[in-house]
Amino acid sequence: MPAPGDLVLLDHRASVQFAGERGLWLRVTSVDDRPTYDGWVWLTGYSINQATGEAMARREVFVQIAGLRVQPRKTGSTPTGSTSRRNAGPARRRYGV
Repeated sequence: MPAPGDLVLLDHRASVQFAGERGLWLRVTSVDDRPTYDGWVWLTGYSINQATGEAMARREVFVQIAGLRVQPRKTGSTPTGSTSRRNAGPARRRYGV
């Protein structure tokens, strides 16, 4: 089950609506706890531009849990160079993009 902050790939495995070129990466902001069909879930989040890491549009999607591909979180990494997350701006801090 995805959690807020996770980056998940939505493609044909998650739902037919994301088949082919309609697939997208979603940064999850919330997982709805309302009852659904067994194995399905409502997710809210922001579609992410993989090339830039920027949030593009808020989305609410109904998908199969088994079809989600969660990108592993990076652990133990620290920002390098002169730019840090602290100075990245409110949207980048909130959604981790």
